[in-house]
Amino acid sequence: MTYKQGDRIVLVHTSDPHTDLNAGDQGTVRRYNTNLAKLSVDWDSGSTLSMLLGDGDEVRPA
Repeated sequence: MTYKQGDRIVLVHTSDPHTDLNAGDQGTVRRYNTNLAKLSVDWDSGSTLSMLLGDGDEVRPA
C-alpha cells in the first residue's frame, strides 16, 4: 500500500519493545519512504515513532 502525507492510520502491530504505543492507536502520516518501507508518523499520543513496514510493523487506514 502507498501512503501520503496527511493520511490517517491505525497501529495494528509494532515490533518495537520500547514504545508506549498500543494496537488501535491512531496517527497522521508525515512521510512515506517507499525504498525503505519506512512510514514516518505523528501519533495522536505525541509519539513520532516511525513504522518499518518491511520489518514487522503493521498499520491500516483509519
